Order: sequence, then structure tokens, then C-alpha cells
Amino acid sequence: MSDLTQNSLNQDETTDPPRSDFVRDLVEEDTKTQRFGGRVQTRFPPEPNGYLHIGHAKAIVLDFSIARENGGSCTLRLDDTNPTTEDQSFVDAIVEDIEWLGFSPDALKHSSDYFE
Repeated sequence: MSDLTQNSLNQDETTDPPRSDFVRDLVEEDTKTQRFGGRVQTRFPPEPNGYLHIGHAKAIVLDFSIARENGGSCTLRLDDTNPTTEDQSFVDAIVEDIEWLGFSPDALKHSSDYFE
């Protein structure tokens, strides 16, 4: 194993610099200026008509981590524009995948809750 790989494996998380990207920068600015009263609220909005893929995993980590890092909350809002065609097994799989990644939604909502 190379020295670089070994050093990466032994590196303590507390020595890592704070994460920074444009999303976190925007949230930090909004928090500083009290744009939303200092509240951080994110959502993960998958469509419950299939299983999650790697792109969803990235979105889950970003959405839930931003909320967690800022003492906020993250809602799982299922984008079920036609709830009669959705299969509960996909909903269950989505929730299980989120929990497997180490997160838990603060609320579970459906986009169909907002229209007839």
C-alpha cells in the first residue's frame, strides 16, 4: 500500500478542513443573514415508482447532511403525482435505503397531499 493511501486511511476526521461547496456556502450565507429566521429545512423528493440509484444516494447525503450540519430538518417528500399508480414496496425501499445510508427523515410527506 502506498504511503499516500495509508495516510488517507489513517487520517482523523477532526483534522479535515470543513466541507465547502456552493450549496453549503449559500446555506451559510442565508443562516448568517437570518434569511429564513436561521431555520434550515431541506427535502429529498424522489418519485416512488422505482428503486433508488447512485444519483439518489448523492442527493440523500447532500440533503440530509446539510440539514444535520446546521441543526435543521430534512423531509422525505415523495413526488407521487399520481398516487393511484405508486407501489408501496418502492416507498418502503426508499425509506430503507435512506436509513441504510445513516439518515432518518424528520417527516414523510407526499406531493399529492398538496392537490386534489
